[in-house]
Amino acid sequence: MACRKNEEGASDPYEQGCGGMGTVIDADGHGYSVVHVGGRCWMAADLRTTHFRNGSPIPEVTDNSVWADLSTGAWCNYSNAPANDGIYGKLYNWYAVEDPAGLCPQGWHVPSDAEWKQLEVSLGLMVSESDLTGYRGEIQSVGGKLKAATLWYPPNIGATNASGFSGFPGGYRNLNGSFGNIGLYGYWWSASESGADTCWFRHLNYNNAGIGRNSNEKKLGLCVRCIRD
Repeated sequence: MACRKNEEGASDPYEQGCGGMGTVIDADGHGYSVVHVGGRCWMAADLRTTHFRNGSPIPEVTDNSVWADLSTGAWCNYSNAPANDGIYGKLYNWYAVEDPAGLCPQGWHVPSDAEWKQLEVSLGLMVSESDLTGYRGEIQSVGGKLKAATLWYPPNIGATNASGFSGFPGGYRNLNGSFGNIGLYGYWWSASESGADTCWFRHLNYNNAGIGRNSNEKKLGLCVRCIRD
């Protein structure tokens, strides 16, 4: 990745840092390519680790009733099918996101709601829209710039992946442990709480060119992207 020049002609330090990293390795040894978007370095794929960065294991929970009762970190594959891991990454509840053991690799973290907004604004979202909930940035195709061209059900409106984010429709795990929306929606946690039991997340839609900002309960299973500190 070539280094961009800023207005003064110097190399952009974030671009240079991302370009020099090659891949980032998680606690399980999985490698992730890195993309420079909005002045920050983001992983270009969803997290797959089964261990926190301190080496502690994150439990896999497949039973629906056990998942629904959790108040500690856990992960699963969509439909509990290992084949989905290499395509969509894992689904984590928010208790794994907040665990002080660290879900992302050293030097990386789960993006805050504010960092998601920074990404969105860099792709054309109006600042005045950034605090709104629901889908925003449809006219600017903010979501389309984040969506991969493959794996989404048609019509996959606006998908250009112009950002290199390569967002896939990995679906989610519901509060009762059931799975839904693979191929239709992609969901990603933020690190920011919206209430005592709820957190902000982002979602992309096969039938919409915008990006959704909403909050829901910490027990949901959603995908995770990491951003460089």
